[in-house]
Amino acid sequence: MNTFTEHTGAASEIYSLIKVSRGFGKGKDELQVLSDVDLTLREGEIVGLLGRSGSGKSTLLRIIAGLIQPSSGEVRYNGSLLTGPAEGVAMVFQTFALFPWLTVLENVEAGLQALQVPAKESRKRALAAIDLIGLDGFENAYPRELSGGMRQRVGFARGLVVNPTLLLMDEPFSALDVLTAETLRTDLLDLWSDGQLPIKSILIVTHNIEEAVLMCDRILVLSSNPGRVVAEIKVPFTHPRNRLDPVFRLMVDDIYALMTNRRRADASTGRAELQLGSPLPQVSTNLIAGLIEALAAEPYHGHAGLANVSERLLLEVDDLFPVAEILEHLGFAELKGADITLTEYGKLFADYGTQERKAVFAERLVRHVPLAARIRQVLQERNGHWAPRVRFEQELEDSLSEAAVEKTLESVISWGRYAEIFSYNDHTETFSLEDVEGSL
Repeated sequence: MNTFTEHTGAASEIYSLIKVSRGFGKGKDELQVLSDVDLTLREGEIVGLLGRSGSGKSTLLRIIAGLIQPSSGEVRYNGSLLTGPAEGVAMVFQTFALFPWLTVLENVEAGLQALQVPAKESRKRALAAIDLIGLDGFENAYPRELSGGMRQRVGFARGLVVNPTLLLMDEPFSALDVLTAETLRTDLLDLWSDGQLPIKSILIVTHNIEEAVLMCDRILVLSSNPGRVVAEIKVPFTHPRNRLDPVFRLMVDDIYALMTNRRRADASTGRAELQLGSPLPQVSTNLIAGLIEALAAEPYHGHAGLANVSERLLLEVDDLFPVAEILEHLGFAELKGADITLTEYGKLFADYGTQERKAVFAERLVRHVPLAARIRQVLQERNGHWAPRVRFEQELEDSLSEAAVEKTLESVISWGRYAEIFSYNDHTETFSLEDVEGSL
């Protein structure tokens, strides 16, 4: 028997965020991470924050914990304005964050010691937490002796032992292998459903759509750059949930469609076209070619649901969406709802050999990525057919942050080298047409 109290499932409000915004930096270099976020957390529910990189999920989690303050807006905890670290809130991290010099028991007790809980009570609660999360017998083991899944269980125990009102989870399963992550999700949900967890609510940050539908009672979908709540989805299924249930699969597909359609909603008409100052994702040509090949082969034969591709190829949202979107931008594929379909160019690419692939990729790159076309044009027009990297950095600075400029140039350099439309010298940081004349 453990010492934890049962959650009641009541709907009383624990947290509310009202028009919360957060930026980093100053002046023209300020990066707006969150904008006008409204959010409510209630007792007895698991809420998911679902979004891609750049949507501000982790920043929002830290605002809720009181670790950072919003630039504007209000955070209310149990009805009172939150102005500092929130009492009764615990966090579980993606990277375990254990003290390697402490045993399992000592790691779990660390939070209680910070709260100045008496030693006898601290030991009793720590042992109960370790037993609850399935690590009984490993109290004296050190983190180096544990598997990744066992270390994450220690992280859960350390969060639960302080009897928090709210448990914040920042992608807690993403660093684990598929089978271990599935076991931990199931165990956590079983404990929650049985009322054995000493918490009133859970907020989990994830970019795994299926995980969100599997675990959560409500899902908040965040847009990116800056992060805004663009949808709130109620999940009506009881636990345990069946991933193979057609209704479950339909909800997963609907969320994939929602997240791809949000990208289109930012464009004036139709498919969003890249501009000269558009940020480019860091997607390798190997991933681009790999996804085209996978879509062209069995069982897809050129057409697939994004959810099925994600599950089959073990790709999460942050891995799959950027590649799929670049395929669409380059005209190799079309995204419609939750589906992706190869175009004739995509099918040709899949059938071609190495040099033919380079040629068609070069044509698509110059036609559909304005930055690649601009670099190529400048090199052709300049005496000596070379240009310094800084020349293009300055051109991008009006529309992109310094970090985005760096990532965007690294992407176009990688793609341009593969397509052989220009060369780039890392040492001198210069572009040139050396050895690439006639590639287009």
